[in-house]
Amino acid sequence: MVNLDAQIVSELRNASNECIERGLLVAAKWSSELLLSIPAAKRRRIEIAPSLSTFSTSTPARSQSPKAPVSFIDQSPMPTQLLTQPAMSSPTARNPHMPQLETLSEDAAAMESVADAQDKDALVAARACFEAREFYRATHLLQDCKSLKAKFLRIYCQFIASEKKAQRDWHKLDNNRHQPPVPINRSLSDLLDLVKDTRDPWLLFLKALFLSRLSRREEAIEAALLSIAGFRWNWSTWTLLGSCIGDGEELSSLLQLIPLPPDHPLVQFFQIKTLNELHNPSDHEIQLCDRLLSHDFFPNSLWVMSLKACALYHLHDFSQAEVQFERILAIDPNHIEDIDIFSNILYVTRNQLKLSRLAHEFLALDKDRPEVCCLIGNHYSLRAEHEKAVKYFRRATQLDRTYLSAWTLMGHEYVEMKNSHAAIEAYRRAVDVNRKDYRAWYGLGQAYELLSMHHYALHYYQRATALRPYDVRLWQAQGMCYEEIGRLREAVECYKRALIPADPHEITINLKLAKIHRTLDEHAEAVAYHRRVVEVCQADLRPVHDYAKSSLEVAEYEMRLPDGDLILARDYLELVAGSNAEDVGRASELLKVVKTMIQNKSGQGPIQTFMELQDQQHDQNKSGRVSIQKFMELQEQRGWKPGVGPQMHF
Repeated sequence: MVNLDAQIVSELRNASNECIERGLLVAAKWSSELLLSIPAAKRRRIEIAPSLSTFSTSTPARSQSPKAPVSFIDQSPMPTQLLTQPAMSSPTARNPHMPQLETLSEDAAAMESVADAQDKDALVAARACFEAREFYRATHLLQDCKSLKAKFLRIYCQFIASEKKAQRDWHKLDNNRHQPPVPINRSLSDLLDLVKDTRDPWLLFLKALFLSRLSRREEAIEAALLSIAGFRWNWSTWTLLGSCIGDGEELSSLLQLIPLPPDHPLVQFFQIKTLNELHNPSDHEIQLCDRLLSHDFFPNSLWVMSLKACALYHLHDFSQAEVQFERILAIDPNHIEDIDIFSNILYVTRNQLKLSRLAHEFLALDKDRPEVCCLIGNHYSLRAEHEKAVKYFRRATQLDRTYLSAWTLMGHEYVEMKNSHAAIEAYRRAVDVNRKDYRAWYGLGQAYELLSMHHYALHYYQRATALRPYDVRLWQAQGMCYEEIGRLREAVECYKRALIPADPHEITINLKLAKIHRTLDEHAEAVAYHRRVVEVCQADLRPVHDYAKSSLEVAEYEMRLPDGDLILARDYLELVAGSNAEDVGRASELLKVVKTMIQNKSGQGPIQTFMELQDQQHDQNKSGRVSIQKFMELQEQRGWKPGVGPQMHF
């Protein structure tokens, strides 16, 4: 069991400084805030031992992670192997391909220390230019520097400058059909050549970044794992690694390759964050958050609280997620991160008053944050002011083209406005940003369904279902599409899959299945689902009109069977006949019939007679129903009298 000790505290302090010196401001902010979330008394109590971190300076030292049997560099797995490793048999199992970073010799480390000292002044000037966003100037100041830290900052500045240029070139083609889906950075290959043979963990992070942008995913994962082996507390590396993961199975395989114990806080942070981004957390991730928020770890971490709130949101536990966000804002009223998720919760729960108050507060705080724009967009959407909502969602995408939620929510608004073509465009932008977000694929399916293009809709629903296989809505959407195109067998399979994760008290899917089976002339299967509906409704004490039609279906089926359960049919019909449901007349009519059948059930005569009359009536008026008068007349002709049994003729 990994506990919070002097080593972790020292590593966090060191990570904050190292990330700041290299311009990794998001990672520096993350590690410094995590350090502050440890109670001050505990931080003081922990004796600051000499740092056991892999990195106390920019010079690589020997990794402190357990050594692997083989070198990750010498025997790197094939790309397909990397993501298809079998599950660990136990938490302590070690993967033979776990990375082990080759380190510099003592002479090389000494030379690096000298280079650091020589480049110190140039690094200070370059960081000042970096903060001023003068990236070309920072690159120029560092061009003659020899240290690894200077090399990192120089290449990183070149990368940011090339990204900005790619963005400018891309926007020149706005409203032009030749505009590519995303900006194209043509400098990535040249930048990759500068770090392709590196062993420095920080440069390995850049290598992983460039490989990821070039869609060389397996190589990017390998470089990121090597970077973590060399310096574990660079959160930017973990974020990049998570972006390379496609689903939960890949994550399970990848966790075996991380050169840290499975109960290390970093591994658990990574697991929770990645599953949240995949919209697929479980109760286990909630338990991990509770452990990390315990007094032994980071009890005051707003970041971990936000992780827990997002996990609860994806689990559709909106009330607890709202409580968690309220707790965050009580501690820090200016906490903007994930405020858009909070606004989604208030939107779904239709808490218009609280959403309005939140929108006004954060609009005054910072109107140029994409999260705040999404918050305001949700506020207007809940008020059915869809044009204003689209305006703010579009503003969010202008502030951050990769802000996925804004594109998706914009698509939702266009669907509400019945503008299917604009919705499709917004959802396609969302898919271009992140192909792992099921909401964009689902939105595309909805948009094409509005256009009655059910084959297209089905394709996109299937893509969404592959990403989120236990979402009831996605299987229902597929089933409805199959119904529309007349493929009823496939519709049945989809609805059956929807029942697996569905609420046990759900009846809509059961009714759909009953309807399709009846259309397929599979009456026994149809009645089984109708009976399930009746049982669920009775257990939930629902009003009779919710299950009146299902009761009639079950009763009529039992009455048609030669050995049907007439007592059950009578009980169901009595329930309906004594209610105010619209089927009370039909139920009363059938109730008289079934009572007579029960009184005269010696032999199969009455049951057969009932079925014969069904056929006769169907031939006459195509309704398939038998009137009570016809039934009684035929009984009298055959010598049957109510209440006295059959009149036997010899």
